[in-house]
Parts: sequence; C-alpha cells; structure tokens
Amino acid sequence: MREGSGGVAWYCLRTQTKREHIAAAALRELEGVEVLCPRLRYRKTTRRGKIWWVEPLFPGYLLARFELEGQERAVSYANGVSQILRFGGQPPTIPERFVEDLRAELAKSSEDGEMIVVQVSVAPGDEVELADGPLRGMTGRVFEVFPAKDRVRIFIEFLGQEQPVDVDLFSLLLPKRPIGGNTRLFGES
Repeated sequence: MREGSGGVAWYCLRTQTKREHIAAAALRELEGVEVLCPRLRYRKTTRRGKIWWVEPLFPGYLLARFELEGQERAVSYANGVSQILRFGGQPPTIPERFVEDLRAELAKSSEDGEMIVVQVSVAPGDEVELADGPLRGMTGRVFEVFPAKDRVRIFIEFLGQEQPVDVDLFSLLLPKRPIGGNTRLFGES
C-alpha cells in the first residue's frame, strides 16, 4: 500500500497539554504502533536552586507510525492524545526520511534515543553577557571555567580596565554557536 492511503506511515499527533509522555506511553501499549517523542533535559536555575528540567522537543506533539485505516480510532482515543493532526480533513504523513534523520541526530546525543541532554558549555575566549545580578547586561570574555562548581571567571571592562569576576555559569547568556559544532540541518547531505 502507498504511504498515506491507509498503509503504515508516520503521522503527527496533537497531545493534551503537557501530557506528551503520557500519550507516548499509552501509544506504546498498542500493538503495531511505533512512537517518537523526543525530549530535552537541561539544568535550569530556579528559586529552589539548580534543577534538571525535562520538556518535549515538540511541545504538544509527537510522532507515531501506524496503519491509519485499522488503528485510527485506537490511536485517537489513547490516553493523552488529543487528535491526529489534519489539514483539509486529511492527516498528512511525515516523510520517513525526516524521521530517520531525526533519529540519527537523537542517537548522537542521547542514551535512550529520545532524550537529549543539553550541556551548557563555554570555553576560554568566548564572549558572554551577564543575564542577572548587579552586573546584568555587561559583556565580557571567559578567562577560566570551573565545571565542578558551575562557575566561570570572566574579564569585564569596568572603570576603564578589565577586571576578573567570578560568576555563576547559569547567569550567563552564552555565545551563539552550533551545539557540538554540527551545523547540518535535517535532510541535508
């Protein structure tokens, strides 16, 4: 069967708000349904301190591979699923190549194939901006990184000369550069 005419294909599903992981778990219980629900894991500074935060790569959506004709009802009514995404009444299929490229990217930076752990990284010489505190808005150059303490020593220009300042790594706006130096986009060769 042709993809999209009732055969097995990848579709985009809309999930209930903040229930992507519940929908993915429910869909994995259905026979013949494959699910891709990539998530980001990163450290975030809160009032409680630094905590690990997990959120979906595509908030409110996930990808599922199933036979539309035979499984549409079961998939549509799975716990956490809001609906199968449709345009003009028809659910568009997700190209197999896109899913393969996405999985390849996830495999590079993930242990389980769906969780990407985002690590904050700065290096000596990087230009950064302070995002909070009394020096907010000032820019400086990273001189030294103390990863065990999540601290960075930067030089900022103050009163006409460069001064060393130790700051929290999570109080910096980091330089704009590709993660891991890989600038290839999905689908490019």
